[in-house]
Amino acid sequence: MPREKAKIHPLFAVPNTVESVPIRDFYDDPETGIEPEVCPLCYGSGMEVVAGKGARPCKCRKQSSHSNLIEKARIPKRYTDCHFHSYRILNPSQDRAFRFASRLTMEYPAVERGLLMTGTVGVGKTHLAVSILKGLTERGFSCLFYEFGGLLKGIQDSYNTVSQTSELKVLQPVFDAEVLVLDEIGASKPTDWVRDTMAHIINTRYNDKKLTIFTTNYLDERRVERDETLEDRIGVRLRSRLFEMCKTVAITGEDFRRTFDQVTPIKKK
Repeated sequence: MPREKAKIHPLFAVPNTVESVPIRDFYDDPETGIEPEVCPLCYGSGMEVVAGKGARPCKCRKQSSHSNLIEKARIPKRYTDCHFHSYRILNPSQDRAFRFASRLTMEYPAVERGLLMTGTVGVGKTHLAVSILKGLTERGFSCLFYEFGGLLKGIQDSYNTVSQTSELKVLQPVFDAEVLVLDEIGASKPTDWVRDTMAHIINTRYNDKKLTIFTTNYLDERRVERDETLEDRIGVRLRSRLFEMCKTVAITGEDFRRTFDQVTPIKKK
């Protein structure tokens, strides 16, 4: 009898457009001693086979990848609940800032300038900056958050002879991040060292064409005579550089943190 040839069914990549499957974490903490649960979709292979269609990357790997990007972004726990959907728009300036931030998140990397969000305390500048980072990490981009004072402290600590790190080791992730948020720029006392360090960071990212998001409590104009402007805090040269690097978005409004102590009145029956 002639020998029948086995039929070969090749696998083809399947677009990720089929019905959604609930996403969950299939990997337990190794410190608990519990055996890791294998993903029922890919059985640990990382590729999900769709009957009659082919194979595609499994959602468990996508979730793990996004979790790693969020962890590397160093977003403080304080801002865990900050996202675009939780941002409260109370006035036109906040609506305008929200639109700029969400548009940048959707259009990146086809954008040439970052954002410089200015405004008094408690108007939602950091909330929007963190929302941008979370939106971009969901799209697979490498992002990094740093409060500027904390970054300066990390650099200063590297000068300690006991320290196991170096200035370059602290700054390299800041230089390399695709998108960087520098929160509260201008808040540190403007010594020559602070300004030189700030200039080094900003100029490096400027020359490498890396997108940077800044927030600051200092405005470009004085509301009263004793106020300091952003230019007073960071210098004329750096303020000029930021005009080129970023779209300046001024946000006004009341300090939302003042509402934390407000107690809802008890209704009388």
